[in-house]
Amino acid sequence: MIREITHVGLTVSDLDRSIKFYKDVLGLKFQGEILMEGEQTDKLFAKENVKARVAYLNGSDEVFAPPIELIQFVGEEPIEHKCDLNKCSISEICFRVENIDKFYKKLVDKNVECLSEPQDFDFTNQGFGKSKAIYFKDPDGIILELMEYID
Repeated sequence: MIREITHVGLTVSDLDRSIKFYKDVLGLKFQGEILMEGEQTDKLFAKENVKARVAYLNGSDEVFAPPIELIQFVGEEPIEHKCDLNKCSISEICFRVENIDKFYKKLVDKNVECLSEPQDFDFTNQGFGKSKAIYFKDPDGIILELMEYID
């Protein structure tokens, strides 16, 4: 039986660059880094001679907020693929923020690629509430979302 989400993993091309982005731009806290290699790692990834640097970052000590796991495979060129919200895959990771307009300005000031400015949504007539949201991309083009709940 599933109990909780323990982390959300993202494969990145440059772990140091991604750690810097998720820390300095998004404000997540660096929790640590491990190096995975050996027989169990090969079996887990169903590959031979795997060596992976793995870092964990989180923005909250809350139980419902699993950390982001960044994985860089050492000695392998990443297979690049264009992220697209309309592609069958994980479409985005959404972070809740208190002031989306202020965060959006921070993204723009740091030259982060944003798909639009924050957009207002009202789904109260469908059993949900009001919110503002924006999609943007990390250094590898992975799509991320910010959402602010509006009272």
